[in-house]
Amino acid sequence: MEIDPGNTAWMLVASALVLFMTPGLAFFYGGLTRSKNVVGTIMQSFICISVVAILWTLVGYSLAFGPDQGLGLIGNFDHVALRGVGVEPIANGVPHLLFFAFQMMFAIITPALITGAFAERARFGPFLVFVALWSLLVYVPVAHWVFATDGWLSPFSSNPDAPDIGLNSLDFAGGLAIHVNAGVAAVAAVLIFGRRRGYGVIPMEPHDVPMVVLGAAILWFGWFGFNAGSAVGATGQAVYAFVNTNLAAATAALAWALAAWRIGGKPSAVGAASGAVAGLVAVTPASGYVEPLSAIVIGAVAGVLCYLAVRVRARLRFDDSLDVVGVHGVGGAWGAVATGIFAAASVSGLPYAKGLIEGEWHRLTDSLIGIVAVGAYTFTVTFLILKVLDLFVGVRVTEEEEELGLDVTQHGERAYAFEEAAGVALPAGPAIPVAPESYTAAAAPTPRPREA
Repeated sequence: MEIDPGNTAWMLVASALVLFMTPGLAFFYGGLTRSKNVVGTIMQSFICISVVAILWTLVGYSLAFGPDQGLGLIGNFDHVALRGVGVEPIANGVPHLLFFAFQMMFAIITPALITGAFAERARFGPFLVFVALWSLLVYVPVAHWVFATDGWLSPFSSNPDAPDIGLNSLDFAGGLAIHVNAGVAAVAAVLIFGRRRGYGVIPMEPHDVPMVVLGAAILWFGWFGFNAGSAVGATGQAVYAFVNTNLAAATAALAWALAAWRIGGKPSAVGAASGAVAGLVAVTPASGYVEPLSAIVIGAVAGVLCYLAVRVRARLRFDDSLDVVGVHGVGGAWGAVATGIFAAASVSGLPYAKGLIEGEWHRLTDSLIGIVAVGAYTFTVTFLILKVLDLFVGVRVTEEEEELGLDVTQHGERAYAFEEAAGVALPAGPAIPVAPESYTAAAAPTPRPREA
C-alpha cells in the first residue's frame, strides 16, 4: 500500500484542528471563571498539551493501540517510544505516524475537559501529577476498549471472518472514550475537591462572556477535524460526520437558548455557547453512523437535556464549576444512546452498524453496557488517584490562596491589570509568587460571608 496524498493531507489538517480545540477549551473555560482565576484555568488546559504529548509518545499510544493482549483490555509495548511507528501507510493510505499524531490530540483534550469540574481551587503541582496518572491509568485503557482493534467495546475485529464478534459499542469519535470518560471523572473530582469557598453565597458569574463565545466558536471549528477526521481519510463517511457535526451543534445551541428563555427568562449568549458544545458532544459518537436528520434530533435533545442537567446540578448545590458533568457526561451518554437508536448501516458501510430504528437492538444495549463500564471504571480510578494525592500532598489550595485567586498564588501573574497602582504588588521582571501572607497584607481583601 502506498501513501494516499489526499487522505494524508486531510488527516494532517484534522490533527491540527483537534489540537486547536484545546486552546479553544481554555478560552471557553477561562471566560466562565472569575477574573482572578482566568490564567490558572487557561494554564490547566494549555499544559495538558505538554504533559500528555510526552506520555502518549513514550508509552500511551503503544498501550492504547498496540496489539491486544487478551480480553480486549489493553495493548502491549510494541510501539514504546514510537518503535515501529513510521511513515508506512496503514488504513486508507494514511501514514502510521500521522494516525499516532491524530490520536494524540484526543488524548490531550480529554483530561483538559475534566479541569472545568475543579476550576478555581486546584493546586498546580498536584494537578500535573493527576493529569499524568489519569492519562495513563484511565484514558489509555478506555481508549483501547473503545477505539482499538479487538478492544472489548470496539466494533473493529482483527478476524475478517467475524468482524462483528462480541460487543460493538459504536463510538465514532469519542462519546464514550472522551466525553463520558471526562464527565464521570468530573463527578469524582468534585467529591474530592469539595465546593468553592463562598459557593452559593457570593456571585461567581463568568467574567468574560465574549471569551466564552470565542472559545465555543473555536471548539465548533476544531470539532470538524475531531469528528470528520475520525474517518481516517477524506471519505464519504467523513462527509457525513462533517455535516452531522454542524447540524447537531446548531440545533443544540438554539434548543438550549429557547429552553433557557422559556424556563429561565432570558436567552443568554453563554447558554447558546454551552448548547453548541452540548450538541457537539452528543453527536461525537454518532457523527459517522447516522443520517443528517437524525443529527438534528440528537442536537435538539442534547440542548434541552444538558440545560436541564445543569439546572438540576445547581439545585443540588453540586459545585461542578463549569458543568463538565452536565454538558460532557450527560451529553456524551445521550450521544452513545442515540447512536444505538439512530445508526444507519448505509452511512458507515458496516452491515452490523444498525441502530434500533433499523431493527438492531443490540447496538443500543452495547452502548448502555459501554456507558456503565466506562463510568464505573473511570469513577473508581479517578477517585482513588485524587484521594491518594489529597492524602499525601493535598490537591486544593488554601483558603487564603483561593480568596486571592489562582492567577497570583499559583502562577505569579494577573490576566488583567486595569489599574497599575491598585491590586497586588508584584516585583519587576518575571513574577515570582511569595508567601500568601504577603499577598494578604498587600491586597487586604474584604472579608466575604462564608457558606453556612
